[in-house]
Amino acid sequence: MSAGSDRRSSQDDPSTWPSERLQAFAADARDRSQLESARVAAQQHAYDADQPHDVRRHWAALSLLANRRMSGGGAEGSARALQHDFMLRTWVIEHLGPEDDDSDWNAEALAADTLAALALSPSEAATLATDWRELPLEQIRELRRHKNLTAHLERLIGHLKPGPTHDRLLQWIEARALLP
Repeated sequence: MSAGSDRRSSQDDPSTWPSERLQAFAADARDRSQLESARVAAQQHAYDADQPHDVRRHWAALSLLANRRMSGGGAEGSARALQHDFMLRTWVIEHLGPEDDDSDWNAEALAADTLAALALSPSEAATLATDWRELPLEQIRELRRHKNLTAHLERLIGHLKPGPTHDRLLQWIEARALLP
């Protein structure tokens, strides 16, 4: 392989781009695969422990931007984007610390966003889950959607103040254990 082809491949690799270029790419991308490439590349940079927290938080925000631009594509695509959003926001809160002035990194805001994304109550989900094998496929998918959208709660719960939101998420953690 020649040095020219090595250079060309690194220029085409979003993980090697500076944040300004990746942000422009994510803002202009029209294709889900381009947005997914931007999301993953930015997220990898956010996870780089050798970088300062503010740089990592910037990369995480860029990953959220790409992810949110791709949130269309029906219920399944939207649920997938929400799950990525919730998981990355939880990771940032855990590893880089919460920021009360920024709703992306605010634990209470993330808890509210999570609850807003759930169509069922914890008790409804738990009741449906008791005989989930007998349910129509769409209801099973809905239970799986709820399980995926609550995957971050055990890590988030310790960052919340006591109160009704905290209590509702505790109920979801218990119900989640019953979901298929």
